[in-house]
Amino acid sequence: MGPLLAFSRGVDRLNSLVGKLADWAVLLSCGISAGNAFIRYGVSYSSNAWLEVQWYLFGATVMLGASYTLFRNEHVRVDLVYGSLGERARLWVDVFGFIVFMLPAVILLTWMTWPFFLDSLIREEGSPNAGGLLRWPVKLLMPVGFFLLTLQGFSELIKRIALLRGIQPSAEVVVEYHRPEQ
Repeated sequence: MGPLLAFSRGVDRLNSLVGKLADWAVLLSCGISAGNAFIRYGVSYSSNAWLEVQWYLFGATVMLGASYTLFRNEHVRVDLVYGSLGERARLWVDVFGFIVFMLPAVILLTWMTWPFFLDSLIREEGSPNAGGLLRWPVKLLMPVGFFLLTLQGFSELIKRIALLRGIQPSAEVVVEYHRPEQ
């Protein structure tokens, strides 16, 4: 388990850094949105590029933040039974879910979005809007985001298998789920 846990720690570190980029993308998007609104209504000037940058940053927030959200166990879930199970049973539910549902889906999505990005890059696809941006950078976020989510899925799977085998990973594994307060 040692090399697998080392891999898991590396993936966790990588996705923590990428998660910080997603945080900054939110802040930048808000700043650009406010600035764009001020310039549009205050000076009567607008550019489609600024609107598209906001869209790109929102895409970066979602696609780069998903793996970090999984790392922190803050993803959306349907909790019908999970919360009432013991820790060991929750670990087994997580292992089953990662192997049967999550990993096959994100591996497939990574594979399917790569040609979508590549086609855009080769064609140098641009926005149909006047003054718009190239489209391939935002399309690159899809395979990269799904690949990072795949790596984090493997990391979480490794940590849960280690716990089931009685090995405590150096990173904290969050198996407890608290319903969001509303």
